Amino acid sequence: MKFKNARVYGKEFKFVRGGFEVKNGRFANVLSCSGDDAIDLEGAYVIPGLVDIHNHGNSGYDFSDGNPAGLETMAAYLAQNGVTSFTPASMTLPEQVLEKAYRTAARFSREMHRGLSVLRGIHMEGPFFSAAKKGAQNGAYLKNPDFDMFERLNEAAEGLIKIADVAPELPGALEYIEKVSKRCVVSVAHTDAGYEEAAAAIRAGAGHITHLFNAMLPLLHRAPGVIGAAAEADSVSAELISDGVHVHESAVRAAYKLFGPERLCLISDALSCCGMPGGKHMLGGQKIRLDGTIARLEDGTIAGSANNLFGIMRLAISFGIPREDAVRMASFNPARVIGADKEIGTVENGKSADFLVLDDAFNLKKVYINGFLVERP
Repeated sequence: MKFKNARVYGKEFKFVRGGFEVKNGRFANVLSCSGDDAIDLEGAYVIPGLVDIHNHGNSGYDFSDGNPAGLETMAAYLAQNGVTSFTPASMTLPEQVLEKAYRTAARFSREMHRGLSVLRGIHMEGPFFSAAKKGAQNGAYLKNPDFDMFERLNEAAEGLIKIADVAPELPGALEYIEKVSKRCVVSVAHTDAGYEEAAAAIRAGAGHITHLFNAMLPLLHRAPGVIGAAAEADSVSAELISDGVHVHESAVRAAYKLFGPERLCLISDALSCCGMPGGKHMLGGQKIRLDGTIARLEDGTIAGSANNLFGIMRLAISFGIPREDAVRMASFNPARVIGADKEIGTVENGKSADFLVLDDAFNLKKVYINGFLVERP
């Protein structure tokens, strides 16, 4: 299948006029494909499929429930909305509950699912968090870092855990980080840590920050905290919920200047209420209420988002992030965090043909996964 006359987002993270071919589900002849037999995209934008590395659910389903049919429904919704790869995020819950969800994910990842978003790992968000910064996590199940528990869960997940969160000020956290960082990316999250504790975590092997600004101390001139420690460590990437609710648009622009387009990853942090009407929903066994675009616990605490990553990327652009950088932050950067950037994240020869076709206003027109067109409502 050949395509021509497109603005293609390639390996230089820029749009370049040209065409491309899809052979056996992979890109070929990128920027050099043409001919009368090629599909004319009439100047449309072609970007890599988006990669959401922090997503709890959608369509009324929560990943942590371990429901196989629910996970399939989630993956279908994501694919239809331009998210071609994802690492579902679990919540702070008992080990046996997490084990069920992880085994479900492992089974799903072994199967072929045409037209569904590809599950490329698991984001283990919890239970090793600070009670003071638990946010919408369930405080009843918080624990101190436990490497043996991580190992058991990773075995149940068949090695799928790609990101493991921890609050570095907890007892045993640095030893935990040193060990787990040899297995996957360790992310600082839901933490009351100051600058020194965060810097120590980074030295121990932490390489990522979960939802920057949220569930952590603010950046102050005498107490820079996690944000300051991460900003000055070039090896550390950071997630950002660019929805204007969790993070004000000015803070989105500030994070962009502080970390640059090379280190920021746009995420949805979407909940089961994503894609659903307002009202009552569930999150990790807790009741939440969706009112417009804001989801809250019963006590008023802001939970995750009700938007998908494509919507988050468009909002980032509306806040002033350049299009080409916003695309990178929603595709290549998250793919790199989970170690999948050789396979996905740019339109490049040899990579999986996961791509989106957008119009001039960056509206989503078509989605392809492994070269196959995804049916959209």
